[in-house]
Amino acid sequence: MIDLYTFTTPNGRKVSIMLEEVNLPYNVHKIDITKGDQFTPEFVAINPNSKIPAIIDSDTNMTVFESGAILIYLAEKTGKLLPTEQKSRFQVIEWLMFQMASVGPMFGQLNHFKRFAPEKIPYAIERYEKETLRLYGVLDKQLSDKEFICGDYSIADIATYPWVASYEFQGLTLDNHPNLKRWFETIQQRQAVQRGMAVPA
Repeated sequence: MIDLYTFTTPNGRKVSIMLEEVNLPYNVHKIDITKGDQFTPEFVAINPNSKIPAIIDSDTNMTVFESGAILIYLAEKTGKLLPTEQKSRFQVIEWLMFQMASVGPMFGQLNHFKRFAPEKIPYAIERYEKETLRLYGVLDKQLSDKEFICGDYSIADIATYPWVASYEFQGLTLDNHPNLKRWFETIQQRQAVQRGMAVPA
């Protein structure tokens, strides 16, 4: 059984989507980061960096934190959504790292400066909006001849989708990136994705 420690953020939703996609049973523990739950001694013992998500797998007695590491762990545990052939496997890992190193940090900074910063800083908003749109373009080009980021649906798509799903929250549109929009709408229809996006309730 998997115990999932999470909240309603893109990084948290990556893991709940993955658990739904691979049909693994799991218990949800809501870590309300708006109330500081991530800093409790109990959670710090699970993730010393005080960030969600994290999992504990009672089958293997393993604790895993960092959303990308969790996706790889669950893919290897189930043999799903991460190819075993070396070239295909590392293409998926490349795009997973792209999400973690670029999409997540840049989209997250745009969210912060546009929606949550106590004062509006035009330079910061312009910088991160420009970079977010550039990354939209990278994804749009990658998807120009593929249904999913690496051809077949994989953890690269699962990692990226919840971040792209925040485009309206950011005051942006996907209309200028038709391949990305088509990809987004395709994944949006997956029942496992819909269930995972609703966690925690």
